[in-house]
Amino acid sequence: MKKLAGFIMDDTRPMRDRLFMLLVVSSISTMAVMFFVGIVIGESATDLITLGAGVVLFFIMSVIALKYNLIKILTPVAALILILIVMPVTFFTGGGIYGGSPLWFVFCALFISLLVEGDLKVFLLALDGVVIGICYLAAYRYPSFVTQHDTVEAYWDSFISTIFVCGVLCLMIGFEIRLLKSEMEKSKLKSREIDELNQAQNTFFSSMSHEIRTPINSIIGFNEMILQEDISPEVEENARNIKSSSGVLLSVINDILDMSKMASGKMDIVPVAYDVGDMISEIVNMMWHRASEKGLEFHVSIDPEIPSRLFADEVRIKQILINLLGNAIKYTDNGGITLSLHNGGVSENKILINYSVEDTGIGIRKENIPYLFDAFKRVDEKNNHRIEGTGLGLSIVKQLVELMGGEISVNSVYTRGSTFNVALTQEIVEETPIGKFEAGRTRHHHSDLIKARRSFEAPEARILIVDDNRANLLVEKKLLRNTGMTIDTAESGAECLELTLVTHYDVILMDHLMPEMDGVECFSRIRAQAGGQCQNSPVIVLTANADSVNRALYKRAGFDDYVIKPVDIEVLEGAILAKLPHELVRNVTEAGYTGYDEAAALMQQRRKIPLLITTDSVSDLPAEILEKTNIPVLSYKVYTDKAVFSDGIEAGGDAIVRYIANGEKMARSEAPSVAEYEEFFAKQLLGAQHVLHVAMAKRSSVGYDNACEAAGSFYNVKVINSGHLSSGMGLLAMIGNSLVAEGQTDPERLFEILNEKKEKIHSSFIVDSTLYLYLGGKLSERIYKLTSALMVHPVIELKDSSMKVGRVFLGSRERVKQRYINRVLRNRDRIDPEAVFITYVGMKKAELDSIKEKIQKRIPDANVYIQKASPAISINSGPGTFGILYSDK
Repeated sequence: MKKLAGFIMDDTRPMRDRLFMLLVVSSISTMAVMFFVGIVIGESATDLITLGAGVVLFFIMSVIALKYNLIKILTPVAALILILIVMPVTFFTGGGIYGGSPLWFVFCALFISLLVEGDLKVFLLALDGVVIGICYLAAYRYPSFVTQHDTVEAYWDSFISTIFVCGVLCLMIGFEIRLLKSEMEKSKLKSREIDELNQAQNTFFSSMSHEIRTPINSIIGFNEMILQEDISPEVEENARNIKSSSGVLLSVINDILDMSKMASGKMDIVPVAYDVGDMISEIVNMMWHRASEKGLEFHVSIDPEIPSRLFADEVRIKQILINLLGNAIKYTDNGGITLSLHNGGVSENKILINYSVEDTGIGIRKENIPYLFDAFKRVDEKNNHRIEGTGLGLSIVKQLVELMGGEISVNSVYTRGSTFNVALTQEIVEETPIGKFEAGRTRHHHSDLIKARRSFEAPEARILIVDDNRANLLVEKKLLRNTGMTIDTAESGAECLELTLVTHYDVILMDHLMPEMDGVECFSRIRAQAGGQCQNSPVIVLTANADSVNRALYKRAGFDDYVIKPVDIEVLEGAILAKLPHELVRNVTEAGYTGYDEAAALMQQRRKIPLLITTDSVSDLPAEILEKTNIPVLSYKVYTDKAVFSDGIEAGGDAIVRYIANGEKMARSEAPSVAEYEEFFAKQLLGAQHVLHVAMAKRSSVGYDNACEAAGSFYNVKVINSGHLSSGMGLLAMIGNSLVAEGQTDPERLFEILNEKKEKIHSSFIVDSTLYLYLGGKLSERIYKLTSALMVHPVIELKDSSMKVGRVFLGSRERVKQRYINRVLRNRDRIDPEAVFITYVGMKKAELDSIKEKIQKRIPDANVYIQKASPAISINSGPGTFGILYSDK
């Protein structure tokens, strides 16, 4: 028993095993007590033998379970013994419902619920319920089966059973509570340990970032000075390789640091008022050179209606766009990159800005898109093994976008390029439109054309650089030597205060993390220094810690600007130039060459439309409507035994009908492939933010399924099952286009509206001859011959997205034609006069004019369009077929 107690109290044991032992011990103890009480109150011999056997059996089971670790196996065995033997026997030998047995049925259910799992638990509980039902029913039908108790025995048995079952229940619940509290304490302890680990990890990464950036700053700085010298091509190539590798290392450090902050929830968003044009200029100036080095064009498209000043985290937006542009450049070898900004809508002094980065690179396989934003995941490793990077970039971008309450998505067609789309809502600070965007001219080193030269001269200016790292001081001093400024240095905050007390400096460059006195404290003392010469001098932070927390710290402290280490000479010179008194500066020149030629049309001012309606050639829309509405159309293919033609472009309906009528082999039409739909959608998205494609009735063609599969490669393409064909689906496309023109540019809402509108469109055709239905495999030869002999003219209607015979007319062609017209126009009051189509195959102009006249006679204000059916429609209907297609008002 001591060993059993030790097992139960052992926290290292599984909770379910400990519960089993506790219940077994409780059961043994309870049955033993019940055995002796039974002797005292005169229970039947059978009842006493059962209780005694139960005590012995459960004790043996507990010993075996403890010794051989068979608890998982013995638990259901014990439950079965209780259900099938112990409970029924004690019920019938212990007074039935007038004893304590019903309470032990409850104990049995508790035992199963606590210790058994899964389907076995359900089975045993059901079995327990069945056994209870059988016991009660047998006792009710055959009272003689039950060993009856007298009143005293019944009360004693019920009382003792109640006491012990309540005791076991309390014991179980108390033990469960104790276990839960113990687990909660463990969980809290683990949580604290994880928090401490995260804290240590963040401290380590932050420290590592600073410690690594410091020597990288020296490496890049000294390397930059080498590039400024007159050196041999071989040395220059080596220096440029050092510069490139340093940039990659720096990027890896930044990615790891950002991921660690995001994982610990330490990444903060710090919104500020910023100038949109300036931000985009910085990005363009930074990324253009990288694109040009690979021979790529760099296009920029800015919506001129975007407000000039917004309120958001400018640094994080730049990080997102630079990351996406850098990715695009890495994975693109030919063609170009396009950065676009579009106004997604204004409401309550807020604007939704849609950013997109398009490339003509290798694209992304459809199966890899779901994993694209996973950390450390490099998709398509086989083809991308040469690409440098951590695999963290897109994961960081996604998390930054989500932190800012935005959305990110990707469109990609493998081998043809990708488009990343980011939507961010921002507050409007200044409503003045940005207008025509002009990027600032870039300043990049390019040794093949010109060496770096001074960006300005200020020989009368005096500046102070404060940094505890001597290598950094040497680098920064040498980088600025061509400006002619007098440059003093200090290796600590204390030394800085000594210099500022007696010397006036026009600009002070201050390192942040320094021993004894950091840059923030030193800056505060400079401002409050009694008798100091630099109380009003501009102070710029030189820091390797430019995260959102530190940026907010610098802003609160009152620093005039900050420059990130490793230091870029052009950025550093620009920051100093902006703070120097104008009278001290002369000979301001560009530090490098300007390669970004706006006159070369690399900057484009095209504006994407919010939503574009597209459809297929089988929509049978007249050329005048297509020209007026600018609805793009994708052609079906028409196959003959001689060639393949594009529907409506290379082959007309009449030509195909004549081909078949001349005894040639049957032609067939085929919907565009998935790849053709992908290419079509990608092309349309060059000028539109969203595409809504109106497809043929789902069950009439595979076009709908192919279009849907292709749309899966794009986040902003939706396909609607028109439920119609020919001009019926054309009508739906026209309705959608009209709604877009009226301002309905929400694709989800328009999708819902068109799904409602399509129910009001009526598509039907009367077929002159069933020959073409037979040739197309729609009718058997026997049915064809029968319908021809009886002069049957079926009316093909669209119902539930399928072609069905809606009605059959008998008689001559003229007679059935008139009956069809009368039937269609019988509800003329409900027909929308905006557009009524007469779509036909192989009919003469006079006959068509006659039909048009009859329609206009009954609907005087109707706009009636006569449209030749596309070859894909003509193949299955034949000459003399026509339909009147319209929409209800």
